[in-house]
Amino acid sequence: MSRLLPPGRYGCDAVAPEDRIETGRHTVTAAEIDGFAALSGDRFEIHMSDTAAKSHGFPGRVAHGLLVLSLVDGLKNRAPAQLKAIASLGWDWSFRRPVFIGDEIGATITVEAKRTVTKPDRGILTLAFDVTNQRGETVQSGTNLLLAYR
Repeated sequence: MSRLLPPGRYGCDAVAPEDRIETGRHTVTAAEIDGFAALSGDRFEIHMSDTAAKSHGFPGRVAHGLLVLSLVDGLKNRAPAQLKAIASLGWDWSFRRPVFIGDEIGATITVEAKRTVTKPDRGILTLAFDVTNQRGETVQSGTNLLLAYR
């Protein structure tokens, strides 16, 4: 049975498949896009120029997909309900819709599966993410394997 996890820190043994976490929301800014471009070196024109983005059919500058994924991981790590994480083991991710300056994103994170590993104090969680904008449209989705304490 699905449950929304209340505030707290949860190890692998304390969560079950279908448990979910709701993150807070974050508004994407031009400064974040500019900063991510400077950090990553990804200055593809749809990220840097309204004119260029419009020439490709977008209404304005588009946030980098990896910027949005990074923001979502930060939202996860600041959510009221948190997992006792050790390290991320990988992502399987889809960019479903563009995210624009001024869009507000947030995520629902659902535990899909969990398993133990050879170290008895650890486990691996498979987390499913549904990232939505202020209109409730899914903009990104995917899964993350998370090594966490039990």
